[in-house]
Amino acid sequence: MNSVVILLLAVITALIGYYVYAKYVDEKIIQADPKKATPAVMYMDGVDFMPTSRHVLIGYQFKSIAALGPITGPIIAIQWGWLPALLWILFGVFFIGWVHDYSSAILSMRNEGQSFGALSYRLISPRARVTLLSFIYFYLILILAAFGDIVATMMAKISSVPFAILALMGTGALAGWMIYKKRSDILYTTFLMVALSLIGIYLGTVLKIPGSKTLWVLFALLFSYLGAVLPIWSYTQPINYISFYLVFLGMLGAALGILIGHPVASTPAFTTYTIGVGPLWPILFVTIACGAISGWHSLVSSSGTARQLQNETHNRYVTAGAMFLEMVLAALAIIIASATFKDFGAYAAEMKASGPAGVFAKGMSSLLAYLGIPGGFGTAFAGAIFVILAITVMQLVLRFARIATAELAGDAIPALRNMHLGALLAMAITYLLIATGTYGYIWTLFGGSNQLMASLALMMVTIWLASQKRNYHYALWPMVFMFLTTISALAWTAYRMYENIGKLQAGKLPPPAGQTVGMAVAGNGISILIALFLLVAALILVWDGFKAFGKAVWPTTSLGQGKTKEA
Repeated sequence: MNSVVILLLAVITALIGYYVYAKYVDEKIIQADPKKATPAVMYMDGVDFMPTSRHVLIGYQFKSIAALGPITGPIIAIQWGWLPALLWILFGVFFIGWVHDYSSAILSMRNEGQSFGALSYRLISPRARVTLLSFIYFYLILILAAFGDIVATMMAKISSVPFAILALMGTGALAGWMIYKKRSDILYTTFLMVALSLIGIYLGTVLKIPGSKTLWVLFALLFSYLGAVLPIWSYTQPINYISFYLVFLGMLGAALGILIGHPVASTPAFTTYTIGVGPLWPILFVTIACGAISGWHSLVSSSGTARQLQNETHNRYVTAGAMFLEMVLAALAIIIASATFKDFGAYAAEMKASGPAGVFAKGMSSLLAYLGIPGGFGTAFAGAIFVILAITVMQLVLRFARIATAELAGDAIPALRNMHLGALLAMAITYLLIATGTYGYIWTLFGGSNQLMASLALMMVTIWLASQKRNYHYALWPMVFMFLTTISALAWTAYRMYENIGKLQAGKLPPPAGQTVGMAVAGNGISILIALFLLVAALILVWDGFKAFGKAVWPTTSLGQGKTKEA
């Protein structure tokens, strides 16, 4: 298929989804009220609660949800064929993805900006709060370790990237100062900071900064620490806002390259039902997360964006708009993987040699070449975007981790309510996982745990809608699909690890480089235990959630002894 057709399908799906389905839910079911005071206005503290222009916030939202998922997921999924990947992206975001992001934000906004920990306590049960917070904390540490390793590896391999990231730190902080302290014109500030960031990327190709992987791990954690403890307007928000335009320019350049060069997909539309990472269902649906639906988005929308929206009517523009835009990015990743290599063999060879990062950098560089952009700068630009997508999310992950630390352990250990101690604890665990390489085993569980988080978020939205006597079906059925899919994916992954232990002990499977058979067996065993914990935690939450749902929907039955009320 011509790649222009794929791009047009993504754009058309986004437009219909935003202007028809999302508009209907926003106006008819949720009934967004422009006169209702939002948590950002009521509790403005300049740290987490901060009324923000919707035009700034959509950039923050997009860059906060668009990590590596919308790129790496589709690139890996090409092994099943580009058609299954494309269909999941289009239908996933239309019926589930934007619903999840938008509803997570409105749920928090209508409940004083509370996090999912507090919301689960009120909507479901006290037990649900501890279970969900434990799940979330593990999930966040896993993201930090994986992204930290990816960032450090890329910065160590591509010495042109570090200067670009340092330039982004400076321009982002300067943008926050100009917008909120100097009250500078936002268009002028945006143009100037984006231009300076692009100059930083170019200078990175000249002023290369070498360094070890350990050095860049520590740098990534320091970058994230600043984002976790500084007021959100001074660092995290402006850096993610400026990053949005850098990523958007990359998307625009790739789209123009497609329209000019109109490359044709050279990989098969469909290959086989089962590939190396697993069967099409359920594994495809957890391999492609961001770009279709991702549980990470619910944390961004509830604990971050909901505390910055200054008007309820801005929610659709910010959350649904960013989600549909991320879907277009995922479609571009499909095109990069399927249409910029001469055949499936060339794609597979690049995947084996340098993974999704190499496929993305090489593919985007070839699309930018249609615009006359030199290959050296194109590769450096693509590499910088890849790192930016990861490191700018890391700072939010650590911010949410220190919030979860305070909520989970603050009563038992009051010192952990301190934001610095909470952040440093998460950083220490993350560094240990990266330094020992143990995160590599539990990383295989990320896809399932991420999408399981999405199903749990949709469950809380469904319970809240039912308690408010609103039409809950638009959230209920996506929740059911995601829950069944992710439970199946986690169970399949655990069983596969069990098989790996047998193969390792029988000498039929070699251990990873640098590890003994005993270490590999232990790694797989620990991963199985974690998978079982996730499964049990999810089943407990769903059972308690079902009872809370019954109280709201069937108040006269044995399940309906009371109602869940909104604050």
